[in-house]
Amino acid sequence: MKRRDFIQQLSVGSALILSGLGLQSFIPSSKTTKITILHTNDVHSHIDPFGSNVGRNSNTGGVARRSNLIESIRKENPNTLLLDAGDIFQGTPYFNYYGGALEFKLMSMLKYDLATIGNHDFDNSIDGLYAQLPHAKFEFVSANYDFTNTVMDAHVKPFKIFKIDGIKIGVFGLGIELNGLVEKSLYKETKYLDPIEITQDMSRVLKIEKNCDLVICLSHLGYYYKNSPDRISDLNLATTTKGIDLIIGGHTHTFLEKPTVVKNIEGKSMLINQVGAYGINLGKIDFYFDADKNKSAKGTSIIV
Repeated sequence: MKRRDFIQQLSVGSALILSGLGLQSFIPSSKTTKITILHTNDVHSHIDPFGSNVGRNSNTGGVARRSNLIESIRKENPNTLLLDAGDIFQGTPYFNYYGGALEFKLMSMLKYDLATIGNHDFDNSIDGLYAQLPHAKFEFVSANYDFTNTVMDAHVKPFKIFKIDGIKIGVFGLGIELNGLVEKSLYKETKYLDPIEITQDMSRVLKIEKNCDLVICLSHLGYYYKNSPDRISDLNLATTTKGIDLIIGGHTHTFLEKPTVVKNIEGKSMLINQVGAYGINLGKIDFYFDADKNKSAKGTSIIV
């Protein structure tokens, strides 16, 4: 089977079509604008594919395969963004040897548009993260990490706005509480701000002040904590805030076959997606906008 046909079959087979759930029904037409969001999380320095004898992950992943897949999708729809939800570093000897330079160089070659910062991205300290920034030809967003008095100050923005084919897309980042998870000596003076308060502010800025048609949160908070249900997570964030259309998550290595539909505090539907870890899957969510900017969506996780 040709790779393109395989991708199309897989996407159709596991597509989530949002209709009657707050987002508009999926009815593409000649006036429809399609925006594709591709995303990864918790790749953890996995450059090579898994071997043929490692169980369920055998013969999956690898940067080269992901690159081919991304390029195939971009050819089908040039209106594509590629995002990462953090924990780019740590997990293979590549990180131990190159300190993160290889990961950033390869992501730049794959033309990532934006990423947020995970807890393991501090594993070589905040100074080690800063040292690798010249290798990243993409930007980082984190709205709830205050980097004042650190080397990362002014190198991380709270949000970024993309304008693609008449559609305005606002993306902001959120990071997990570092205290108790990462040694203080590694993240130094980085301050953690409340994700719910920050999200309410970010959604107001992006949705109302900046008039974004699509608001995306790049989150490294974790999908959900069964043993600590009140702990801040993507699911809890979604139900207690408004204005977000999509949360792209990380940290908990949660493998979702398709996005979860969640009602926000206003009772409106929005999406949460996370594609596990190690570059095994690539998330793909297509948003369709009609002439009045009403939107519908379908999403899937594609095995690499």
